[in-house]
Amino acid sequence: MNNKITTHWKGGMQFESDNPSGKTVIMDTDVEGSNERFGLGPKAMMLSSLAGCSGLDVVSILNKMKVTDYEFKMDVEAELTDEHPKYYHTVTVDYHFYGKDLKEAKFKKAVDLSIEKYCGVMEMFRKFATIYTNIHFHNS
Repeated sequence: MNNKITTHWKGGMQFESDNPSGKTVIMDTDVEGSNERFGLGPKAMMLSSLAGCSGLDVVSILNKMKVTDYEFKMDVEAELTDEHPKYYHTVTVDYHFYGKDLKEAKFKKAVDLSIEKYCGVMEMFRKFATIYTNIHFHNS
């Protein structure tokens, strides 16, 4: 698998990064005196990557279990260290499932498999952060 990306400076504090899939993403950060943002912050993208990695696992596992009638979202919150270089030391991932008569055991199994076995991004985060996970069921 190709694990190479190329990132181009686009001026100011804006960078465009490609992906082995051919897609691109814009990254930037806050600039003093301006509230205009064009892309995602690099650290926030790490949290999005964590959610995306685990979410892809969960949906794939649920598909294999023939679970299809639900909605799903994740909230990821993280705390940065106080000293530079600032990095996430604590991360909380909340998995939210919405639907009627949710088969909670299947959802829990799918999340647990992602957390414990399949999500490589979560494993990377474990190298530098304490990770907490919670599952919330919203039966309608």
